[in-house]
Amino acid sequence: MPTIVIGTTLLAALLHACWNALAKGAADKHLSMAGVIIGHLPFAIIGLLFVPMPDLACWPYLLGSLVLHFGYQVFLLNSYRIGDLTQVYPVARGIAPLIVAMVSVSFLNVILGWQEVMAIVLIGTGLLSLGLVRGHGGTRNPKAAMLAAVTGCFIAGYSLVDGLGARVAGTGVGFYGWSAIGNAVIFAAFMRVTKPGTLSRLWTEGRFVLIVGGCASYCAYALVVWGFMQAPIALVTALRETSIIFALFIGVFFMGERLDLFKVGSTFLTLIGAVLLRFAR
Repeated sequence: MPTIVIGTTLLAALLHACWNALAKGAADKHLSMAGVIIGHLPFAIIGLLFVPMPDLACWPYLLGSLVLHFGYQVFLLNSYRIGDLTQVYPVARGIAPLIVAMVSVSFLNVILGWQEVMAIVLIGTGLLSLGLVRGHGGTRNPKAAMLAAVTGCFIAGYSLVDGLGARVAGTGVGFYGWSAIGNAVIFAAFMRVTKPGTLSRLWTEGRFVLIVGGCASYCAYALVVWGFMQAPIALVTALRETSIIFALFIGVFFMGERLDLFKVGSTFLTLIGAVLLRFAR
């Protein structure tokens, strides 16, 4: 992978871990998630002013993106309601690169070298193994892990659809900008129906997450979509999921979650995969 793609993807991973920590750490998970997603709007609109209009052929991908992102956000929200950041996040993010790699090779005619395949397997295994650790209270949480696994399937789905859609659109920022706007509108409607009163509290109680979380989340995925246009989707997806390393440190040092040798070993396995991916081909 080109060094610039690796650098931007790792930056995206850090930003992604930060906004997830904001969403998980908030007392009102619905308010924080709404703040992050609706907070995309001003950044998406500004971004669209500087890029060409996406090719109309990308609209089927755009509609698929809206459905998959919404499903991802709903399941992630429910996962964080009952599970730790360092337990839920690895399962959700660890499944995605493995699914994306299998689909890319099986159906998209992507050819990966043995080093790239090994790197993806190491990253996915390291992240998934983190989901087996005990939670904050010292117990396992199979329900949270199950919800996180479904979340991971949605992540794999939108990664593939967005990567292909951005290439058809001819502009990664343009494609994601419209996707972010549509997703914000859909999630706002969902909040209005399921949690009345949440939207009215965004600017007063959720302002920090709205601005900071929205900016971090938008920039993180905009960088990833740009990366999808520069390198194989499977490789960018795998590297992006190293965000769990950042999430692990945030969870342990800022949120008081458990740190044990199992987490350290799983993190080290993920790092080996990331290094191998850097030197592949």
